[in-house]
Amino acid sequence: MSDVTSPRIAIVGAGVIGLSIAWRLAQRGAAVTIFERDATGQGASHAAAGMLAACAEVEPGEEHLFALNRASQALWPAFAAELEVASGMAVDLRREGTLVVALNADDRARLQHHLEFQHQLGLSLDWLTAAEVKRREPHLSPSVIGALVSPQDHQVDNRKVAAALRSAAERAGAVIRQHAPVDRIIVEHGRAAGVMVADTRHRADIVVLAAGAWSRAIVGLPAQARPPVRPVKGQMLCLRMDARAPLLRHVVWAPDVYLVPRLDGRLLVGATVEEKGFDPHLTAGGQLTLLNAAWRALPGIEDLPLEESWVGFRPGSRDDAPILGRGAVDGLIYATGHHRNGILLTPITAQTIADLILVGRGDPVIAPFCLDRFTPAVAAE
Repeated sequence: MSDVTSPRIAIVGAGVIGLSIAWRLAQRGAAVTIFERDATGQGASHAAAGMLAACAEVEPGEEHLFALNRASQALWPAFAAELEVASGMAVDLRREGTLVVALNADDRARLQHHLEFQHQLGLSLDWLTAAEVKRREPHLSPSVIGALVSPQDHQVDNRKVAAALRSAAERAGAVIRQHAPVDRIIVEHGRAAGVMVADTRHRADIVVLAAGAWSRAIVGLPAQARPPVRPVKGQMLCLRMDARAPLLRHVVWAPDVYLVPRLDGRLLVGATVEEKGFDPHLTAGGQLTLLNAAWRALPGIEDLPLEESWVGFRPGSRDDAPILGRGAVDGLIYATGHHRNGILLTPITAQTIADLILVGRGDPVIAPFCLDRFTPAVAAE
């Protein structure tokens, strides 16, 4: 779009991905309208935990995704600071780091084996003895026999990030239309030309598909251009600590659970991973699993009030990596399928997608994540 001075851009979806792209585009003079089926930031952005865990979560075989995650993680401090200034709102970036705890010998062997892989990637994780863990987090269970410490894996308050992004985007000039579900993407002569909302045609030079778990359901695209994104259900809950004397200060991963303490005393406990479509129901089994796993790591939670429980839908692609960039339809840009990394990948997604639209430059870091990777003919070539 380098020949278009101020392109009209329609963004489908007002989670953190859509909002951050809108902010970056509006900052640079583009005319941006976001269309959201519900209220802004109320999907996966609201349900998430806000962990920026590129190092602790890396797995063998995810080297391309790891490079993307690390690039975005490095952007977060400056991104958070700029966002707070632009919005006038705090996002609570916390830098205590992350602990991945072992409760038995099998846990320890698995984590220490994984630590070797993380060191091969040049990551600065270390092993802590039980005594060292207790010095950092004295309320953890006496059963903890050691832990990995990941000093570069931090957290933000994802709900505050979504609210701040809405404010920053609107201050920069973006228009946000809530409760305005896109009925279909308009494609004319092989090119995206806008969106239909409640029988009204909204023309655009570029359409950005950032509708998370709902991205595949939006009609109007040919079959090869529909992103293979599905909802991955996750149940979570929130307990209330005393903010003046919290039970936990680090993000803690334990077997089958993670614990995320907030500055206001909330303690997030998550999350199940369920292939059940858009099933919105909390279940006794899901909640019991989370509470039992959390209690084994942090016994003091049994005295904490239960404040909130919820279900979210992660946007999972066929390989659980994001879908970013161009596809088979000209004028259509993908920014979806972020699965469990939506908050982490917000800065890099916003930056690279804005550059792709306004300058026509595709950053090599997102090259492995184009839609074409799911096309057998392209893969064979």
